[in-house]
Amino acid sequence: MSEQDYNPYLPGGPGSRLDGPAGPDGPDGPGLADFLPDVSSGFTATAGVSLDAAAGAADDAVVEAALKTVHDPEIPVNIFDLGLIYSVACKPDGDVYITMSLTAPGCPVAGEMPGQVAEAVAAADGVGAVTVELVWEPAWSPERMSEDAKLALDLGF
Repeated sequence: MSEQDYNPYLPGGPGSRLDGPAGPDGPDGPGLADFLPDVSSGFTATAGVSLDAAAGAADDAVVEAALKTVHDPEIPVNIFDLGLIYSVACKPDGDVYITMSLTAPGCPVAGEMPGQVAEAVAAADGVGAVTVELVWEPAWSPERMSEDAKLALDLGF
């Protein structure tokens, strides 16, 4: 290929991303993926501080209400009714452990959503430290949504 035929934006040219990077970050520098957390195998976020052991367990209804304040930015339904919350464990000392998923592993908020969930729950009364683990198994499906969510999204199944 002659120099005049070379186009760095077409695949296969010397130094193109398909041919291999021209330098440590490729010909155009780092890409967006270089700055995002790797959530392919899960991700954990924490917020809040542990309470005195005498504080008692966080109330399930308070935690559920806090979870319902967090919405998927692309779907007008809260994450609880959307079925993204897989489990909630309120420990005797007020700490809360949550497992959740997203609608798809490539979701653009994968690196942010667990932190938003942890912050929302940690801000609730009687809640201590919150740990939110992002999991991919079992995979999320629309069948996990509440009836209210299905009605809101006009899904007739």
